Amino acid sequence: MSLLLGTTITISSNHWMMAWTGLEINTLAIIPLISKSHHPRAIEAATKYFLTQAAASALLLFSSMTNAWFTGQWDITQLTHPTSCLLLTTAVSIKLGLTPFHFWFPEVLQGSSMTTGLLLATLMKFPPTALLVLTSPSLNPTLLTTMAIASAALGGWMGLNQTQVRKILAFSSISHLGWMTIILLYNPKLTLLTFYLYCLMTSAIFLALNTTKITNLATMMTAWTKIPPLAATLMLALLSLAGLPPLTGFLPKWLIIQELTKQEMTSVATTIALLSLLGLFFYLRLAYCATITLPPNSSNHMKQWQTNKSVRIPITTLICLSIMLLPLSPMIFATT
Repeated sequence: MSLLLGTTITISSNHWMMAWTGLEINTLAIIPLISKSHHPRAIEAATKYFLTQAAASALLLFSSMTNAWFTGQWDITQLTHPTSCLLLTTAVSIKLGLTPFHFWFPEVLQGSSMTTGLLLATLMKFPPTALLVLTSPSLNPTLLTTMAIASAALGGWMGLNQTQVRKILAFSSISHLGWMTIILLYNPKLTLLTFYLYCLMTSAIFLALNTTKITNLATMMTAWTKIPPLAATLMLALLSLAGLPPLTGFLPKWLIIQELTKQEMTSVATTIALLSLLGLFFYLRLAYCATITLPPNSSNHMKQWQTNKSVRIPITTLICLSIMLLPLSPMIFATT
């Protein structure tokens, strides 16, 4: 209830103090969910999350107060002072986990359960993204483009040598944030579309991983024995998150590259498209482990043959949407 309340307050407010209040409610609501397992790693993750979010919230409050001091405006859309714009960009980047403020996110996601990790990767990123969209006309284009390209590069590069699935999904999230940020100033609606589709695909993958109890590549290699149809569709959902046509994940990348080309930013579009190939490599490795291979050596994990565990309807619906939404792209073109 508090998570929904905090998110609603932030995305519907016009006043900086109300937006800050919503972010604080969100932070205080997610910390018990991260630490509820009472494991030392979970407590460490909750502490890291609290410290980074508290620092980001203080910066955001300082930014809005500085703007109000110089302009007399507390309205979110009236952010005009240059120092305030820079501080706000830094604060929101810390909250989202954009490069170079990404260090906390993989560690916190690794210390959380799959369900809490899903909330951290989707719902908790919505209020800061909404603030970025609302203040986009005031932000610095060079700074945002640099951070976006750095996020896409680092998300792909750091995900290559990971074996923990949650850390791989954390670096995947950082890489997708780069795609959302790079188009923010030119087409904010496209940023929101990318965010919605990212949430859809990530939710499908997290719920499928939670159902099959996959935590790393070793357990993923034996997961096909539990629910074979889910493992096959999980592979397609991972390839969709990678952005391969004709799956859903190709749609935002296609539209972003098209918009960047229209803005005569062909070199930037080429750079970020090439950097997404790094991410494609570890998505392909995950998909390969999920369905095709057996472990190359003796595994310590118990192999199970078809369990009685049933796949719930929300998972199947989310996976179907995360795979087959690309045919709706003409409708999106028609409305925009």
